[in-house]
Amino acid sequence: MVTVFLFACKQENKNIIIPVNDFFKSQDKATYRISPDGKSISYLKLQDKKQNLFVEDIASGKIVQLTKLQEKTINFYAWVSNDELIYYKEKEGERFQSDLYIINKEGKDEKQLSKNEKSRIRVLEDQLIDNKFLLVLSNKRDSTVSDVYRLNVRDGKMEMAAQNPGNITKWVTDTKGKLRMAMSNDGVNETLWYRENETQKLRPLLTNNFKTTIFPVAFSEKNHNIVYAISNLNRDKNALIELDCITGKETKVLFANDSLNVVDAQYSKPKGKMTYVVYETWKKEKYFLDEDAKFLSHKLDLLLPNTESRIIDRDKNENVFVVRTFTDRNPGSYYLYIASSGVLKKLSDINSDIKVNQMSEMKPFSFIARDGLEINGYLTLPLNSKEKNLPIVVVPNNSPLTRNTWGYNAEVQFLANRGYGVLQINYRGSSGYGKSFFVAGFKQWGAKIQDDIDDGVKSLIAKGIANPQKIAIYGNGLGGFIALNAATRRPQLYKCVASNSGVLNLLSYIKSIPPFLKSNLQMIYEIVGDPDTDIDYMKQASPIFHSDKINIPVFITQNAKDPRINPNDAIQFAKELKKRNVPYTYFEKQNAEFLNNREEVRLKVYAGLEQFLDSNLKKK
Repeated sequence: MVTVFLFACKQENKNIIIPVNDFFKSQDKATYRISPDGKSISYLKLQDKKQNLFVEDIASGKIVQLTKLQEKTINFYAWVSNDELIYYKEKEGERFQSDLYIINKEGKDEKQLSKNEKSRIRVLEDQLIDNKFLLVLSNKRDSTVSDVYRLNVRDGKMEMAAQNPGNITKWVTDTKGKLRMAMSNDGVNETLWYRENETQKLRPLLTNNFKTTIFPVAFSEKNHNIVYAISNLNRDKNALIELDCITGKETKVLFANDSLNVVDAQYSKPKGKMTYVVYETWKKEKYFLDEDAKFLSHKLDLLLPNTESRIIDRDKNENVFVVRTFTDRNPGSYYLYIASSGVLKKLSDINSDIKVNQMSEMKPFSFIARDGLEINGYLTLPLNSKEKNLPIVVVPNNSPLTRNTWGYNAEVQFLANRGYGVLQINYRGSSGYGKSFFVAGFKQWGAKIQDDIDDGVKSLIAKGIANPQKIAIYGNGLGGFIALNAATRRPQLYKCVASNSGVLNLLSYIKSIPPFLKSNLQMIYEIVGDPDTDIDYMKQASPIFHSDKINIPVFITQNAKDPRINPNDAIQFAKELKKRNVPYTYFEKQNAEFLNNREEVRLKVYAGLEQFLDSNLKKK
């Protein structure tokens, strides 16, 4: 039986039912950047169904439109001097291929610097060297690796600056734009390479298994051979340290805590020091290493009360800032803040259609899994609900290398507005909880990872919050994989399952890894599975091979051109369900060239999901 899409619904409670598309609208203005001298602000603006690049003079308010795109989309741009910007134009569907342009802030003297018909180019250092050179990464020599080139923005010529021996996955410059460090990966072990200056060859500094993090943040201005790094070497949680690049030894700990995991850190070039670290428990918090940074944060808190604020860009003197705000109930806004004058100016809202008083609070949620491991996540309940005996939609994290975080989530708020409690679970293997928790999820797809999800549901039932007869599970990517697995393994616990572009087959998923990520393949084998040695486990864990066990309704969407997934898997999966007369909804998404078209696709997907959940959880 195939469900027919219906794009309207009736209000079933006292709360206001918000139109689907209000949750998922594209931003009118986005990606704000400050020029190095702090005199201009740039942004992408939605115009004639395309995002175009604009520059505004902060003092006069004069606005200049730099681009008028027809067929392509800007997927990255940056200031490279006080007067010039570079940007990529990428054609829809041409994955990782783009053309690079430079243009001045008056919209004149545009010049194409590269035309990537078969290769990938990205900027490594976005400030001009000697007023004409950019350091860029390109895989034009070898599609599987990125070499470093010096790109002359005046004549478009590219010269090799450093050739990748085949296993370099990251290149690092110092505060002067000099190429001083690199990270290589043999698939399992990661090596940090270093040189004191660009006349020397890179030499190996230290090597660790990929489970150990040593991530360079910035080189010290005061000590040429010191790099600040986020590291969990010889500890479970990430810390901020000083690393001596001559000896390869940790010389100082700037911040470490046995229960707090550092996820980010900020370096100030004008001050020549680290100013704060960001750690994450159920929310992200800052620990300040600099009094001026602490004062700035306090000032923003006073100017923007009852909201989270993040500095997303700044000028080179750290006087002019772009600040983004948000909460769990508000997608937030962008502001311009000038520290010297104390002026705060609102730039735009991320989604002005969202009303805070109509959104639901996202609260931390934790439980103990059956083997004693603590699992964390978030619980968002419908507004004005009695928090008892509710229909629940379970949403697993969608990747082992990420985690669900606190903040505004359009998908979660959409579901809560429809009357569902939303349980987000960061199962074992999710990042952000330390090394041991990350490793605990290796090759546990369809096993302990699935148990974590089920145990979270049972905890919610035991608390009386969840109605045991009205529980659905929904996910994207590998979260969709987990959801579909629930239909094959726990049909008695879930009344229906939904997958949006979810993985169906771990073997196909591994094969879809693009060439330039091949150096990470052994790492992915260790996390997900090796198709040569773990084929039985991977088949056992993959829903595509177990459609005969499904007897509950299934909702599944698929993009036929999604490079991560074999589209034939979803088609075959749907055919098997149809053959067995299992109720299902199948929606094939098409590539959408324009942002407005993407909104139309989202509208159809979420309206279909709404109808599916309503039919299986509310009307039964």
